[in-house]
Amino acid sequence: MGKHKLENTLNQIKATGKPLFIPYMMAGDGGIDQINERINFLAECGASAIELGIPFSDPVADGPVIQDAGLRALQNGTTLKLVLDEVRKQKESRSIPIILMTYINPIWNYGYEQFAKDCDAAGVDGIIIPDIPMEEEEDIAAQLSANGIAFIRLAAMTSPDERLKKIAGMSEGFLYAVSVSGTTGERAQHEENTLNYLEKLTKLSSVPVLAGFGISNPDQAKYLAAYCDGVIVGSKIVHLFAEEKQTEIRELIGETIK
Repeated sequence: MGKHKLENTLNQIKATGKPLFIPYMMAGDGGIDQINERINFLAECGASAIELGIPFSDPVADGPVIQDAGLRALQNGTTLKLVLDEVRKQKESRSIPIILMTYINPIWNYGYEQFAKDCDAAGVDGIIIPDIPMEEEEDIAAQLSANGIAFIRLAAMTSPDERLKKIAGMSEGFLYAVSVSGTTGERAQHEENTLNYLEKLTKLSSVPVLAGFGISNPDQAKYLAAYCDGVIVGSKIVHLFAEEKQTEIRELIGETIK
């Protein structure tokens, strides 16, 4: 079952003392036929799991680099169904966990039950939905749970402690700690309150805590990973793929996890 595969994989890596590293890639940027190729490449680079973004016309959590990649992917004709069909092709041969990052609207259009079943059939292990609050997630959470797929929750720095405790208690697979206030994108530095927040979440959470948003180099990644279990890197990976700088992606992941 996906829920357990994701958590088990991350805990096994965590037990080695190395930081977790989850790269984000935009599905369909560079073409649908590039999806599995890029997944395999990131796995070879040492990624712990892969976050696969589904392009959407109104991506409220994304900064300019990921928005542009989403537009390119949409222009390539990328749809949620096509991405799942593509990912399904390597279900049997793939060992790295796959996490989909999508907004609630495409899932609602797809149909919650069908979406969860098709994700399971494609070998998807976890789902991130940044625009659905805890109070409104019941229907989709039930379908994901019925299909053994981890529902990864996001925690924000602006949330009060009581809410963070609830979110930490509900998250499956890992807890996504949004380490900046604002959208995704590269940042020059992270402030002290971010570090306190990551330490707090790590104490509250029974699943690994990964910091995401605003991480663009190995120094930043290692710095933040010292206060939680690892990092998620999106905009930088998307940018490097768009410029065909695979060597730099390999270095970024390799430097962080060594």
